[in-house]
Parts: sequence; structure tokens; C-alpha cells
Amino acid sequence: MKFCSQCGNPVTQRIPEGDSRLRFVCDHCQTIHYQNPNIVAGCLATWEGKVLLCRRAIEPRLGYWTLPAGFMENGETVEQGAIRETFEEACARVRDLSFYTLIDVPHISQVHVFFRAELADPDFAPGPESLEVRLFSEADIPWSELAFRTVGRTLECFFADRRAGAFQVRTESIPPLAQPAIS
Repeated sequence: MKFCSQCGNPVTQRIPEGDSRLRFVCDHCQTIHYQNPNIVAGCLATWEGKVLLCRRAIEPRLGYWTLPAGFMENGETVEQGAIRETFEEACARVRDLSFYTLIDVPHISQVHVFFRAELADPDFAPGPESLEVRLFSEADIPWSELAFRTVGRTLECFFADRRAGAFQVRTESIPPLAQPAIS
């Protein structure tokens, strides 16, 4: 950040009085610009035992499969964001949402929240951010072609919980991938 969104003057990085973190601060109007994690909301939607996945038409991870999900918008709840993203990416309507996974991804300043849901009907199609949308049985999930580790982890939990006959809310954290050693 170089300029204040309130007055347009340059900002500097410093720890404001009463704070303990480095922030962008406008020395002209004194606005403190907080930068906080982004929340990704989505649905693990099912129809007749199969899971709805979307093949991404955008970066990052163009061409890889994901659960329908995306960044929340201001003024919406997490559930509203999940419903909206599912409709935007898969033209799918969902019902009976149940909070399922909350996965912290601190190395990229994101929190991913997924709800279990039922498709309201089997009518779905690719939205503008999807190349393809399909229902997958557990055996047919393209595990090596999943776009994000949070999606893979949510699917792993879902199938394990389904086999156990009980779904539990899960919270966890995804660490950064290990960097290869430079030789």
C-alpha cells in the first residue's frame, strides 16, 4: 500500500500507539489501514450421494477441480456467501446447509469455510468461472487434480464422516508447503 484510501496522501508503515502490529498509517489524516484475512466460503453440495465439483476457468489453478467457493462480499453472511458462490460457479441451488469445515490458511491470510449442502435439484451448469461442473462419486474424485488443499481436506473429512455415519464440525489449519532444499 502506498497511498491512503481516505485522503490520497502517502502512507508509512509503523506500529500505531496502543497497537502491537506494523500497520499502514496515513500521517496526514491519521487513518490506520488494517489488513485482515480474506474469508473464502463455499459448499460441499451433494446429489444422490455424489459431490458437485467445478473445473476452474480462472487462475489460480486454472483447469483444476474445486468445490464451488470464493471470497465473501461485504454485507453478506458466510452462509449467504457460500450459497452465492455455489450459484455463480455452478449455477446450482442448494438447501439444508450445515456448517462443516473451517480451515485456517495463515500463510496466505485466508480462512476457508465450507458448508455441507444438498442440491435443490439436479440442474447445474458451468458459471463464468468454471469450465465444467460434474457430480463425482468418491471413487471418481480426481484427487491429483484438486485445486486447493482445503478442498482435498474437506472432501477427505466428508467421505470419512459419511463412512462413520456421523458428521462433525471440523476446524484445522493448513501449513505452507515445505520449500525444496536449494543445492
